[in-house]
Amino acid sequence: MRVFVTGASGHIGSALIPELQAAGHEVTGLARSDASADKLEAAGVQVRRGDLDDLDVIAKEAADADGVIHLAYKRDLMRSGDIAGLIAANQAVLEAVGNALEGTGKPFVSPVGTLVLWAGGITGRPGTEDDTVASGPLAAAENATAALAGRGVRAAVIRLSPVVHSSLDAEGFTPALIAIARDKGVAAYVGDGANRWPAVHTLDAARLFRLALESAPAGARLHGVAEEGVPFREFAGAIGRNLGVPTASIAADEAADHFGFLAMFAAADNPASSALTRQRMGWEPTHPGLIADLDAGHYFA
Repeated sequence: MRVFVTGASGHIGSALIPELQAAGHEVTGLARSDASADKLEAAGVQVRRGDLDDLDVIAKEAADADGVIHLAYKRDLMRSGDIAGLIAANQAVLEAVGNALEGTGKPFVSPVGTLVLWAGGITGRPGTEDDTVASGPLAAAENATAALAGRGVRAAVIRLSPVVHSSLDAEGFTPALIAIARDKGVAAYVGDGANRWPAVHTLDAARLFRLALESAPAGARLHGVAEEGVPFREFAGAIGRNLGVPTASIAADEAADHFGFLAMFAAADNPASSALTRQRMGWEPTHPGLIADLDAGHYFA
């Protein structure tokens, strides 16, 4: 299969490329910089220069491919807290790909976060793949992607854990929390820190993307979740232990000052199950869990 991938040189993309190639797929990757292009070429990927604003380029590459995986996002908008701008840019890409693939039956796989369930009020129990959120900013991308099934696209959504961890992770939530703890001199959690975040290793997530590309049914919602919910207090404790700084509780009204753009999620209780994904896709995570991966030391080298 000829697969077009946005975000191919990024965190998950770096694991996905060899995963796809090992399964016999040919990959074209979108690259917005010389460094990204060089990295992709070295990995045996055909390069198409452009960024997420180049919707004509994205649409053409999608139309020419046998399948599409969309991983890229505007990182600067995420870090500045411009969630509305982030969502609008992503929606434009989804529409461009949807128009290009309409009526073809080709696969299209795009991620959202399990936090979509928390934002939709599903909390206090593990969210499942059968849970849906009808509306809301975080649900927009998920519902837009799933809706492509009604337009003749074999579209699938992967709800990724907020923590996708490995030595490939340079700019996700984990490095951000480590940087905050280093800067503040304390690894913090909100209240009693019992709120839970799911987690998955990058290599396990990459395998799920490949499986979804190859065989997920149209409209599928899948969970990239290996651990249902790591208590945030334990997450912070591992960061503090490895940095050699104390771990401490902070009040909810201190979260914005401490966590910055992550404050809106720091106290989220977002456990999520992947039982149906494992059953439906034959996917079984095999790589280390979050705390073991943190204690391996690569995040703190």
